[in-house]
Amino acid sequence: MAYLKRRNKKKYWILILAIIVVSIPIIYVNTHKKDQEDKSNLKLDNNTVNENNDIKSNDNSLEVGFDDYIDTPNINYRLYKKTPKVKGLYVNAHTITQKEKFNSIINIANTTEINAFVIDVKDDEGKITYNMNNKESDDIKAERVSIRDIDGLMDRLYENDIYPIARIVAFKDPHASKNIKDYAIKNKDGSLWEYGEITWLNPYNEGAWNYVINVAKEAAKAGFKEIQFDYIRFEATKKLKNAYFGEIGETKNRMETIAHFVEYAMKELEPYNVKVSADVFGTIITSKVDAKAIGQDYLKMAEKLDVICPMVYPSHYGKGFFGIPKNKHSDLYPYETIFGSMTASNKKYEELKGKRAAIVRPWLQAFTAGYLGSGNYKIYGGEEIRAQIQAVYDAGLDEWILWHAGSSYTKDGLMSNNIQ
Repeated sequence: MAYLKRRNKKKYWILILAIIVVSIPIIYVNTHKKDQEDKSNLKLDNNTVNENNDIKSNDNSLEVGFDDYIDTPNINYRLYKKTPKVKGLYVNAHTITQKEKFNSIINIANTTEINAFVIDVKDDEGKITYNMNNKESDDIKAERVSIRDIDGLMDRLYENDIYPIARIVAFKDPHASKNIKDYAIKNKDGSLWEYGEITWLNPYNEGAWNYVINVAKEAAKAGFKEIQFDYIRFEATKKLKNAYFGEIGETKNRMETIAHFVEYAMKELEPYNVKVSADVFGTIITSKVDAKAIGQDYLKMAEKLDVICPMVYPSHYGKGFFGIPKNKHSDLYPYETIFGSMTASNKKYEELKGKRAAIVRPWLQAFTAGYLGSGNYKIYGGEEIRAQIQAVYDAGLDEWILWHAGSSYTKDGLMSNNIQ
């Protein structure tokens, strides 16, 4: 019996050995065939991408772009552990459709200190700029698909080390307010309130909040690393006295409402691992009247946000600010205006010592304000842009963004990308 056991065992091992010998050529052939197919597909993919000249080849996608990324559940895009010290440009959605112009802006980012783009996702007309999976905006046909390939855009930004920021216009929304009237500011007779023929979402209405924040969530899923809310305020007009905001509008003031919205947005967007920023009027830093009128409390918002972006364009002040002669418009003094406003911000921030405080990242002027009239403005070129940037640094701050509504920029005034 012992012999039979040994013999059966020997037969077993001979059979195993035979199977292995027969299998080796088959495995080699299949592996070699798959390897050749993979190489062929890679070549085909690369040829397709290179013919478009829009994004770099797929085989390099993990070797370029942000150095620090992680995978987060429910988010399909690589996410950054670190946020750069932003030096950005506003880029409207239409510019992205203009290949030559957008390529030139990418080139500016590749050769200067620029490292971030603020891109329209929900614009001033309430239109969504790309096809997103958001039922409410779909139902009211809010999408105006300017950006036809959002994934391709994200790939290109990441590959070029450009930090993507989604600009989402919050309460100025003539589209959603007309199509979801329950969310809109109304007159006391129930009709839609408007200013300059533009209707607004009601900042007191939490349905309107969710509409805006759901758009922000979809932007985060698409790969944007920061959500920047613009028009996160009430309209700056005395005509709001005639508006009816509902019962809650009778009991809650405007600054509390906007601060509450910020707090809610921060909580809702926390799982998406994005920074949250907001644009605010520069004048609210020093003017309680302006802050109360539009509902933007500089310090209350700064305590909740990751980044606060005061719009301190020299064209937006007037005469006699920050030590500027009373007969001279601030637009003529780019350095003094920015340095004065940021120094005022620093002084205001002293009240937050020991508390959480947002990064201050001002909007700077990259446009010429000819509408101010002769003698009140100057041409804003490289010298004026550099003066504003230097004023930011001299005030002890590190970050800034340039605004030009038409997204027309040159390298003038910007330093090369190897000098920070």
